[in-house]
Amino acid sequence: MRIIAGTSGGIPIKVPKNATRPTTDRVRESLFSSLGTLINEANVLDLFAGSGSLGLESLSRGAKSALFVDESRAACQVIEENLKKTRLSGTVRTAKVDRFLTSISPTAQFDLIFADPPYAKDEAKSEILTRFLNHEKLPEILRKGGSIVLETCSRIPLPEMKNWITLHEKTFGETRITRLSHPEQD
Repeated sequence: MRIIAGTSGGIPIKVPKNATRPTTDRVRESLFSSLGTLINEANVLDLFAGSGSLGLESLSRGAKSALFVDESRAACQVIEENLKKTRLSGTVRTAKVDRFLTSISPTAQFDLIFADPPYAKDEAKSEILTRFLNHEKLPEILRKGGSIVLETCSRIPLPEMKNWITLHEKTFGETRITRLSHPEQD
């Protein structure tokens, strides 16, 4: 796995050994091509970050800042190592995403929020995705005109979402990338 483009393009990055499913180079390349200039000077939040590949790619392509959140200490350590190796600067927090969102100040504003929750292959795990998408703080911290980029299993339908509209969706085998925004936005 590597950074695809930008100031750290081509640099290989580490992936945590357990319980992660890294976003493939092919998916990231397509995703970032579709985001285009939305990355420039963006404040990025990378939730369920794993290796941090989405936030790292954003920083490499000109994002202003990136905050990485994962509940695994081992994953957060890998993200720290990847930041050093790529000479990019970001903040890493070890926390469950629910708790992090509950505690974050509503004045924190992000242009892009990447979320790659565990794939919902059973009912218990789909609750993670449902809770995430319906978390009351999520709409508050997404800047007007911003997007959530959600990576999920293409075989499982997305849960009902009261706060979001789908701007774009693309499937890559078992992976579905969905770009969401506030309903009142274009």
